[in-house]
Amino acid sequence: MAARRLRLDVARLFAVGAELGSGRRAYCTSQAFAEVLRLPSKQLTKLVFPLQELERHFVPGSRPDLHLKIFDPSLDDIARAESVFTASSRNRIEYLSSAVRLDHAPDLRRPEVCFIGRSNVGKSSLIKALFSLAPEVEVRVSKKPGHTKKMNFFKVGKYFTLVDMPGYGYRAPEDFVDMVETYLKERKNLMRTFLLVDSVVGIQKTDNIAIEMCEEFSLPYVMVLTKIDKSSKGHLLKQVLQIQKFVDTKTQGCFPQLFPVSAVTYSGIHLLKCFIANITGNLKTNGFQFS
Repeated sequence: MAARRLRLDVARLFAVGAELGSGRRAYCTSQAFAEVLRLPSKQLTKLVFPLQELERHFVPGSRPDLHLKIFDPSLDDIARAESVFTASSRNRIEYLSSAVRLDHAPDLRRPEVCFIGRSNVGKSSLIKALFSLAPEVEVRVSKKPGHTKKMNFFKVGKYFTLVDMPGYGYRAPEDFVDMVETYLKERKNLMRTFLLVDSVVGIQKTDNIAIEMCEEFSLPYVMVLTKIDKSSKGHLLKQVLQIQKFVDTKTQGCFPQLFPVSAVTYSGIHLLKCFIANITGNLKTNGFQFS
């Protein structure tokens, strides 16, 4: 019941933000995020810093090796990052084009980030949540796995381009490997790859193939854990600890901090927006800046 109430409250907050979008961008962001800041402390932590909220469930005296605060922006930093994702007359957020091959992709110089994951991992739902303050942007979400068949490019103002990649695994496009591998190897303005893992089932064999691809190409990537609203706290904590151990011991190019998110409750979405704004060079966060 509490989760449902939080979900409804957050949905209302983003609706307020979207209505204010026609005005000044800074005003819209401050008003929408000010409502978030009024949440009780525990709800605020759960919504904005879900990894830190999980810390409360550790066994007393235990010291799990979670990297909770490598990226640790202030609430003011996160509020400023919201403006990057808020559509206005001066900050157009829109779908650009789709491509099945790299030479069909738009030739853009701005920084680029891509989202990749197994079919049915919730990739399109996550991107739709990231664009919640740009309601005119259509991100197609399907209940059937493997809906995305092309690379879909979205322009985020003058700041960066976001690419929604086809899902791998079940119902993946026949030319998936050629399409994605070529993009990852040759896209010169690709700043970071966001590899989505279903937090309910953890890292699967198909995820290992994607991880190996990122490692082989020496790509900087980030692991985003989706659907955190679908598990009990105990199951989620178990999965997080297992995936963290995998990142620490089996990877070299993966950012050490995990990003758990829910496209349903919006938990972790604000922090992920702030991280993206930072890595694309559009926000310096608490003295933390990527090279």
